[in-house]
Amino acid sequence: MRDLPWPAKVYLIAVIGAATILIGHSVITSGRLVAPGDLGILLVLALLFLVCESMPTLLNVEQFAVSVSFSAALAAVVLIGPEGAALVGFTAVFSVRPGLPLIKRLFNGAQFAICGYAAGWVYQGLGGVSGVPGVNVFDDLIGPYAAATGVFVPLNIMLTLTMIRLATRVRAMEVPLRGMVQFLLSYLGYGTFGLLVAGLWATVQSISAVLVLLPLFVARWAFGQYHAQQRSYDATIAALCQAVETKDYYTRGHCTRVSLASSMIAQEIGMGLERLRAIRYAGMLHDVGKLGVPTKVLQKEGPLTEEEFAAIQLHPMRGLEIVRGIDFLDEAYAGIMHHHERHDGKGYPMGLAADEIPEFARIIAVADAFDSMTSDRSYRHARSVEVAVEELRKNAGRQFDPVMVAAFARALERDPWQPPRRVEPPPPEATENPIKDHDDPTRPIEVVSGP
Repeated sequence: MRDLPWPAKVYLIAVIGAATILIGHSVITSGRLVAPGDLGILLVLALLFLVCESMPTLLNVEQFAVSVSFSAALAAVVLIGPEGAALVGFTAVFSVRPGLPLIKRLFNGAQFAICGYAAGWVYQGLGGVSGVPGVNVFDDLIGPYAAATGVFVPLNIMLTLTMIRLATRVRAMEVPLRGMVQFLLSYLGYGTFGLLVAGLWATVQSISAVLVLLPLFVARWAFGQYHAQQRSYDATIAALCQAVETKDYYTRGHCTRVSLASSMIAQEIGMGLERLRAIRYAGMLHDVGKLGVPTKVLQKEGPLTEEEFAAIQLHPMRGLEIVRGIDFLDEAYAGIMHHHERHDGKGYPMGLAADEIPEFARIIAVADAFDSMTSDRSYRHARSVEVAVEELRKNAGRQFDPVMVAAFARALERDPWQPPRRVEPPPPEATENPIKDHDDPTRPIEVVSGP
C-alpha cells in the first residue's frame, strides 16, 4: 500500500468502500445476503470462480492478468441475484494465485463485487427473474442476461485499467489490450458461459460447474495464445532494434523513444487503437534500414562523400526491404519508407511534399528529430525539451508537418517527456570532426564531392 501513488490509494479506498456499502446495504434492507436455500449454489459458484481466478493469463504489463472467472459471477446473477453475484465476485480475495499481494486481492474482490451487483441490478431491472430457471422460461432470460453482461464486462475493464493507470503510470496505449474492440467482443463472448452454467443447473445442478470447466479453460488458453502472439511480435521488433543500435551506437535507446513519441502524437490526433499499435512498431523500426548501410559510413567522422550520402539516403528503402515480409506491421511500412521526407518536398527518398507524405511518416519525422535533439550526441549535450520544441516549431511548414508539431507540443504539455540518462561528456576531438546526425534538424550533413 505504501508503494502506491496517492491517487491510486484514494482510488483503491473508494472501490473497496463502494463494495462494502453495496454489500452492507443489502444486509440492512433484507436482513441477509442470500436465502438459506441458495447457499449450496453460492458455494459451488464461488469455488468455480476461485479455480478460474487462481489460474489467469498474464498480460504484458507486470503483475496484471485476466481470467474468465467472471462467468461464474454472471451465473450467480441468474441463479441467486445481485447479492449472490457480489459475493461470488468478492471471493477473488481468497485467490490462491502465488505471489499476489493482499492489496491486489482486496481490489480484485471489491471491483468484482461492484460489477456483479451492478449486473444483477440491470438483470432484474429488465425483468430477469433470479433463481434456477425453468426450461419454459429460459428464452425470457436471454435479453436481461445479455444486458447484464454488457454492464459487467466494460465496468470490469474500466475499473481495472483505471487502477493500472494510477498505480503504474502506464499510458492507455501501452496497456496490452491493443486490439481493444476484438478483446472486448471476445470477453463479452466468454460471458455466455455464465448463462450456460445457469441453464445446465436446471437439469444437472451442481455437476454443471464441472461440465463448464472445460470450455472455460479453453477460453483461458485462447487468451494466453493471443498475448503470447503479441509478446512474440514485440520480441521480433526488439531484436531488430537491438541489431540497429549495435551497428549505430550513438542511437542507443533511440528506437524506443521515437516509438513512444510517435504514439503520443498519434493519440493526440485521435488515431484508433489498431493504428496506434502500428505506429508504435513503425517508430521502433524506422531506422532498421541502417542494417543495409556500411558501418564505416554510419560511424564516419566528418563530411560524407556524395556516394556515402547516397548510401545514407537509401536506408529508408533498405528498411522497407528488410521488414516487407513481416505481415503484422500493416501501415508501419509507410512510416519506415518515408520518415525522411520533408514537408517542403526536399526530403528523401522520393521527394514527397505535404499531404503526399503518409501520415505515419509525418508523425515519425517529428518524433525522430525531437529525440535526436533531446539526446546526448558525441558532438554536444542534449538540448532541453523546450528548446527542441521551439526548433520543431521553427521548422514547421518546411521540414515538418505543422499539424503534427502542434499535436506533439500539446501532448508534451499534458504528459511531460522523460529525457534519456546523460552519458559521458563528448571527447574534445568530437567537436572538430563531429559524427554526422541525419536526424538532427539543427545540424545538416556535410557532403563533399569526390572520395
